[in-house]
Order: sequence, then structure tokens, then C-alpha cells
Amino acid sequence: MGNRVQNKVAIVTGAASGVGKEDAILLAREGAKVVLTDVNEEAGRAVAQQIGAEQALFLKHDIASEEDWVRVIGTTKEVFGGVDVLVNNAAILAQATIEDTTLALWQKIQRINSDGYFLGCKYGLAAMKERPSGSIINMSSMAGIGGVSGFCAYSASKAAVAGLTRSVAAHCRAQLYKIRCNSIHPDGIATPMVFNLHKNDHGVPASQAYIREKDPKQLQARFAQPQDIANLVLFLASDESRFINGAEMRIDNGYLMWAD
Repeated sequence: MGNRVQNKVAIVTGAASGVGKEDAILLAREGAKVVLTDVNEEAGRAVAQQIGAEQALFLKHDIASEEDWVRVIGTTKEVFGGVDVLVNNAAILAQATIEDTTLALWQKIQRINSDGYFLGCKYGLAAMKERPSGSIINMSSMAGIGGVSGFCAYSASKAAVAGLTRSVAAHCRAQLYKIRCNSIHPDGIATPMVFNLHKNDHGVPASQAYIREKDPKQLQARFAQPQDIANLVLFLASDESRFINGAEMRIDNGYLMWAD
């Protein structure tokens, strides 16, 4: 279609790699000015450079830091004039059951995946009130709906994101703000964060080729490509989805209906 988010300004967290990188590139390709944020400065700056200085800016950003959110929102306004779209994408993932999860690990994951999204919604919404409309897009997970034994803290954090999304959406409707808040719930995604959990026969993080060889059915059925998620992000960022608010958008290839 082209120019689907023309003249919009978007912030994408965790944009140095994986889904966040694809989100930023696609939003820019469709006309948005994009602020990419991440703790990985080198990779983040490389993605911004790939997009181009006129359309993209990289900022180092700890999403669990309130001071960092104030700085990122302020800089975005100074450089591009405001905020129309926020993609809360940055997250961390650790494998541990309820029996294996320590309090320290629990708090570490909640700090990023839950506190960070709360701060993003709070400051993103305040900035969007100054604009004609706004869209907050929160990356949750199927783990936040169905639960996963091996990802206790992560599942809880993503369930918190879903609840936060519904609360923000309800608030915006009640206040008659033209701001929408929706969550995206993927199953597996073919990203470094996910593949780092899978080790090959030598104990090294697995590649897609390795998983395809070991379990081709799982790779085909369970793993979306980052571009698949970015396409949905673009739709929710655009005015095409102007009446979609508080939705839990599953992108899971029928995961909840599957039984074998």
C-alpha cells in the first residue's frame, strides 16, 4: 500500500535486533520517523544508520529506568516534534520453572518486562495526548495467556502486560482520548533471544538450520519470522486499525487450538 504511517513518529524499544529491528525498518519504510532504543548501542546505531539519519534516531535506553523514559520522550519531541506510536518491544527471557525460579530472577524479569512496559505506557500516553491520535503496541506472548511450565517469571510478566494493556485501553476510552492500546501475543519467533535457549550437540546456541534438521515440524509450526510480527505492528500503528483498542492479537498459528 505504501505510506501507511506517513508523518507519524514512532518509538520502538529493543530495536537493535530481532522483532524490534524489523518493526523499526518497516515503520520507516512506510513513512514514519522512528526512534530506536536499546541497551545495545553498537547494534542499535547500525540499524538507525541503515534506515537513514533523516528518518531514524538511536537512543540508549534502559526501559526499567523512569529517568531514561523521560529523556527518550523528551528527545523524541525535540528531534521529531512528538510521539504518535509506541512499540513496547524490549524484553528478557529466562528458562526456569516455579521450583527453579529465584526471587532475584523473578524480580529481574519483572523489572524489565513489567515495570518497563508500565513506564512506557505512562509516559507514552502523556506524550500522545498532545497529538491528534496515538497507538501503544505492547509485545506480550502466548505464555501470558496459556502459561508455560519452563518460563514461570516470563509468563507472569507477559500476563501483566496483557492486563496493563486492557487497563490503558479502558482508560483511554473512558477519557475519550484518541489513543489505542493493544497487545500482540506470538508463540515462538525466530530471533536470537529465542534460539539462545536451544543448544546444539556442542552446547552452542542453535541456528534455524539446526532446529530444522532436528525437528522440522516444530520449526514450521511454532516459529514465526520477525517480519510476520512487524506486519501486525504496522497495522496497529496505522490509522487502518483506528477502532481496535484493548485487543489481544494472537499470532500463533493456532497454538491454543492445537493438540497432538
